[in-house]
Amino acid sequence: MKTAVVTGSASGIGARVKARLSAEGFNVIGIDLKGEVIRADLSTPEGRQKAVEQAIEKSGGKIDRLVLAAGLGGHLENGALVAKVNYFGALAVLDGLKDALVAARGRCVVIGSFSATMFIEADNPVIVALLGNDEAQAMEVIGDLHAAKTYATSKHALTRAVRRRSATWGEAGVTLNIIAPGQTATPMQQAAADHPTISKALSNIPVPKKRVASPDEMAGIIQFMLSDAADYMQGSVLYVDGGTDAQLRPDGF
Repeated sequence: MKTAVVTGSASGIGARVKARLSAEGFNVIGIDLKGEVIRADLSTPEGRQKAVEQAIEKSGGKIDRLVLAAGLGGHLENGALVAKVNYFGALAVLDGLKDALVAARGRCVVIGSFSATMFIEADNPVIVALLGNDEAQAMEVIGDLHAAKTYATSKHALTRAVRRRSATWGEAGVTLNIIAPGQTATPMQQAAADHPTISKALSNIPVPKKRVASPDEMAGIIQFMLSDAADYMQGSVLYVDGGTDAQLRPDGF
């Protein structure tokens, strides 16, 4: 039986990815704060190490599919915590499981965000600090910023970091891509919609499709990106956002 590892598998998009891969016949190893086979806090070095070590142990050192869905939202007060999970936590698991993916010539999808290019300068100090991969220094730069200031920048930096890996990972036989979801009906989305100030910014984001996506819609796209049909995709950023990015950046791609 082939093995898949999914972070953030207890809820939202990650939970639907887990369900779809299980139905496809994969042995799915879920990683989350609670309720999953591996319980680990990806905001800490210890939690990241635990997640990686247990995933390797439980998979026998061969991982056919990896989906990095764990993440925290911009509605939280603690912007540093969001950056720790969304950037450093994601990359620690990705890099830590590389050899297991290579052993299986596996496929990986990282969940980015449609907000990663939204009104963001590439040389934003937070982005530069994150891409420097010095967590302590990055936390100094972030300081007490609200997560509204670090969510999109953390996803932007993550997307660039993953794309920087795509060539060498492809040469090693691993398919590596990023999905950039738009507004999706997850607990994170609901928390943002309920926030007294974040909700206003959220409501001002144009969505030509005039609705939010379901988690299962996103999981279906991820399932395709993990399939043999998507074998020639490498380092791609796939926007699935109801048309938001195209409306905001019609000449950018």
